[in-house]
Amino acid sequence: MVMFNSYEKNQWLVSSEWLSQRLNDPQIAIVDCRFQLADPQWGYRQYLASHIRGAYYLDLEKDLSAPIEKHGGRHPLPAPQLLAEKLSALGISQETLVVAYDDARFAFAARLWWLLRYLGHENVALLDGGWSSWVEGGYPVADTIPAPKWGNFVVDLQSDWIVDRDTVKSRQGLPSVVLLDSRDSDRYRGEREPIDPIAGHIPGAVNSPWQRVCDERGYCLPLSVQQQLWTNYQQADEIIVYCGSGVTACVNLFSMKLAGIDKAKLYPGGWSDWCSYLT
Repeated sequence: MVMFNSYEKNQWLVSSEWLSQRLNDPQIAIVDCRFQLADPQWGYRQYLASHIRGAYYLDLEKDLSAPIEKHGGRHPLPAPQLLAEKLSALGISQETLVVAYDDARFAFAARLWWLLRYLGHENVALLDGGWSSWVEGGYPVADTIPAPKWGNFVVDLQSDWIVDRDTVKSRQGLPSVVLLDSRDSDRYRGEREPIDPIAGHIPGAVNSPWQRVCDERGYCLPLSVQQQLWTNYQQADEIIVYCGSGVTACVNLFSMKLAGIDKAKLYPGGWSDWCSYLT
């Protein structure tokens, strides 16, 4: 298993410099997660044009989500075994360190970070500063797709890490449970809704926008800031985190993990699932 050097503040975050020194390490798999909701093909086009040398690409909607149905949200969780097969084809096994990156302040890379851990693979980190940091550092890039490898990704599903709509409803109003909306504050307040058919938030939810985790350049803010974000919720028995469709909520879950909070769960369907019952 790859060991982190003294640079690493924790096991969940690596620098471009650290990664650049290990591009030929067979126990490291790099995954490009760039994506744009408004243009689903954009991320793969960017990947084909240029990516971290040796990196593979996983698509938010084709690989990291299941097909959309009437309910369940815009990005349902993928079938665990299907995702495991795709990860095995990237050469990922138990001992592999997976490094995920995007160029959107962890918005999509954190989804892979969370999914891997949900499937039982804890050896995963995010690239601090993402693609921009790599390019600015002048580190090696390529426009060729690396050949498939063969790993043996074994699923150990953490099924209690997620909740569905019925569970959220049963927890509403309980003083020991925090329901946390990760979307922009104006979407939380119902003043703007660019994607879903109804604006607003789940009754009883509090708001902490996911962008607070990083600075504008995509670098993770210091540990003291991560801890401060969740100070008011430390006494809760359970924290249920959601966003529009279970993607950017994973950035807040990443922050909570940095801060040492292990009682947070994901409502994958998020507002898109919740409001699908209101139309």
